[in-house]
Amino acid sequence: MEYPDNVKELRSMLESCTMCPRDCRVDRYVGWHGEEPCLVGKSGSGTIFLSGCNLHCVYCQNYDISQCPTAGHEMDAEGMARLALELQAQGAANINYVTPTHVSHIVAESICLARSRGLSVPTVYNCGGYESVHTLELLDGLIDIYMPDVKYSSADAAYKYSGCKGYPEVARAALAEMYRQVGPLCFDLSGIVTKGVLVRHLVLPGDIGGSEQVVRMVSEVCPGAGINVMAQYRPAHNAYEHPELMAPIKISEVRRLRRLATELGLKRVDH
Repeated sequence: MEYPDNVKELRSMLESCTMCPRDCRVDRYVGWHGEEPCLVGKSGSGTIFLSGCNLHCVYCQNYDISQCPTAGHEMDAEGMARLALELQAQGAANINYVTPTHVSHIVAESICLARSRGLSVPTVYNCGGYESVHTLELLDGLIDIYMPDVKYSSADAAYKYSGCKGYPEVARAALAEMYRQVGPLCFDLSGIVTKGVLVRHLVLPGDIGGSEQVVRMVSEVCPGAGINVMAQYRPAHNAYEHPELMAPIKISEVRRLRRLATELGLKRVDH
């Protein structure tokens, strides 16, 4: 298949990788290898987990996948396209790519292949919010639903707990580009998401993530977006190295943040 220029450029970025804002210039040709009810519906979300992640959250609950690039098995664009079509045939409401940032080229190629063979359900880009605007621009037209987990409004907290620099500014710019492409959250008549931006935010102990500022930023950049203010934090992975991460979150604070999201015009999808 002859891929469009944007997909070709995504692959060309791999020799000196600039897929995400880390701009690490690593040669990735050498040795690389339940959801919200409105996504799941009655038949489920066709979730495809990609091993590895461009964030290194010390409290990651999926660390066995996200922090282990050798987890799972190798799959090229052809194989991923076949998997997407199989999931659609099984009744999946969408194809949900989890932590796709560092393999955006394969995701893009697989979507092109799958669509040429009849893929018609929405595609979901399920990421950590630390995205390169240029990479997102190259995905324009391939992604129907952007689902970033916007983690922090504090650059210091992002660096300390997730090992990334400039997170708030990067996330804000990424959200703006996502919103430009797909707009506010849209649903079909059965209440299933068909298009738009759906933000997740995990509330951390002691307001480490600066949650209110995150909610306000989302409402400013993405009016009418969906948001899930999540209360399921639990210490995992290397959280024990940080005593402040071992504390429980306050459910009263989660409820306050959810009310704030509603007041600011965001579409709540928490459950």
